Amino acid sequence: MKKQSRRTKRIRNLVLVCVLSAILLTVSTYAWFIGMRTVSVNQFEITIDGVDSLMLSLDGETWAESVTLTGDDADEAYENNTNQLLNETDEDGKALAGLSPVSSVGVIDTTSSRMVLYEKGSLTATDGGYRLMASRVDNYTTDEETGAVTQGDGYVVFDLFVMNLSGDAYYTEYDEDNEEAIYLTHDSEVTASETGDSYGIENSIRVAFAQIGRVVATTEETETITGIACNTEKDSNYYDEETGVTSICTRTATIWEPNELAHTEAALNWYSKTCSSRAEDGSYEEGECTTLTNGDADSYVKTFAVAKEIVASDKVDVYDGELNGYKATSSEENQLLLDYETFTDTDKATENESRETFMTLAPNSITKIRVYVYLEGQDVDNYDFASLGNSIKVTFGFTKERFDENYITGTEE
Repeated sequence: MKKQSRRTKRIRNLVLVCVLSAILLTVSTYAWFIGMRTVSVNQFEITIDGVDSLMLSLDGETWAESVTLTGDDADEAYENNTNQLLNETDEDGKALAGLSPVSSVGVIDTTSSRMVLYEKGSLTATDGGYRLMASRVDNYTTDEETGAVTQGDGYVVFDLFVMNLSGDAYYTEYDEDNEEAIYLTHDSEVTASETGDSYGIENSIRVAFAQIGRVVATTEETETITGIACNTEKDSNYYDEETGVTSICTRTATIWEPNELAHTEAALNWYSKTCSSRAEDGSYEEGECTTLTNGDADSYVKTFAVAKEIVASDKVDVYDGELNGYKATSSEENQLLLDYETFTDTDKATENESRETFMTLAPNSITKIRVYVYLEGQDVDNYDFASLGNSIKVTFGFTKERFDENYITGTEE
C-alpha cells in the first residue's frame, strides 16, 4: 500500500509528458553533408499530461490535464495556426514531406514570432571536411494579401499553451527571477525503432521550446491567447496594457540535445576519414581532429550550429570549432557558427540538489510555446548514411519535482 502511495505521488508530480512517434521511412536519403533529400515521416502522435497546478491546451480554449495531438488535429487546432507535423501522405500512404537537416541557435525572430532556422545552400568537399554555405529557412515572410506567415519545410512545429496556476500574482514585466523552475523527466529519450538497422539519425535530433509570450491565467478571450506574439513596435520584452500580453521574445529557445554521447561506428568512421585539423590562417594541416568515442563524456564536443547566413567567401567548414580546432568563424565579432548551450541528456540525468533546470515558467500565467522537432545539420552524427535509418520515437516530460522522495525520506536503496 505504501509503495502504491509513493507511485501515485510520483505520477501526480509529473507536470508534462509528451510522446512523439515519428516513423522515418527506410529510403535512400541524404543528410546535411551531401544531398538535400528528406527523411520522410508518415506517422505522428503526441500525448501530454498535466497535474493540479498545470493545464494544457492546443487551441487556447479547451483546457485539460491531458491532451493528445495527432494527425490533422494539430493542423486544425485553431484558426490561422501554423502547426506542421509533416504527416500528409499520398494515395499509397507514402509521406509527401519529411525531415531535412536544418540548424539553429534558438534565436527568435521578433517580427515573425518564429525561431530562426538555417538550411544548407551548398556544400563542397575540402581537404579537411566540407565547405558550407547556409541560407535562412523562409518561415518569416508575410503574404501581403492573406497576412499569413510562410512556414518553411523539413521540420515539425506546433503551438502548446501552458496554464500555470501557481500563486495569485501575475508579473507583467519579464523577469526570469520571478519564474518557477521546470525539470526534464529522467525517462525523456529519443530512440530508434527496435526493428531494422540504426544508422544513428536519432543522435542528431533536437527538440526546441521557444517561449513567445504570456498572459495572466484568468484570460478568457481565446483570440488573445492564440494571438500571443512578439511585440514589434515596442521592446520585444514588453507588456502591452491593451492586449495584456507580455512579450518575451529576446529569450532564446531551450534546445534539448538527446543522445549527445552516442555515436554509431559508421558516424565515427565518417568523421575520422573526412575531418582534418585547421590552422589559424584557415588552411588544413596534417593531423587528426578531436577524438570522439561512443558513450564517453570526456570526449563530448558542443555542436557549432549556424547562427547567421554563410556565403562562399566566409570559407566555413562544417567541422569548424572544437572538432578541427579552427574557431575564427565563431569569434564574438563574426558568429557564423556558435557553440550554443543545449540541454543534454547528461544534464537531464542530474538529481536532487544538483538537478539542472530545463526552463522556467511564470506563475499565474498562460504561456505560448512553439515546439520544434528537427535534425541538427551541424551535429557530427548527421552524416550521409545516417538517414538510411528507420523509425524514431521521441518521448519527453516535465516535472516541478526537483528532489526524489526516497532521497528526502532516507529510504533510498
